[in-house]
Amino acid sequence: MALSIINIHVNVTGTSTRFFNVLATPLTITDGTTVAATTFLNDSGIAATTFPIVTNGYYNLYINGVLQEGGSYTVSATELTFNTVTGTLSAGTPIIIEAVELVTTL
Repeated sequence: MALSIINIHVNVTGTSTRFFNVLATPLTITDGTTVAATTFLNDSGIAATTFPIVTNGYYNLYINGVLQEGGSYTVSATELTFNTVTGTLSAGTPIIIEAVELVTTL
């Protein structure tokens, strides 16, 4: 049997959409605290109506520029939910959600 070499080229591309919220008032966080998508602005500075649903990718959450642990929050189309964390964020604290969708092509 002859040796056969098969080349498979897989391309992965990603799109990233970011949403920004600078807290107008302090936010006390307990397990289950939510922040509505409508309180965020998108990359163009336009008020968001929903967050994108990411099916092949992930969300990143930054608070005051610091990436947060993945299990400490969930994102749905309508809100950001904090899980198993407590604390208070001061007014003026920036919250950024980044939705990254990956597409694979052969």
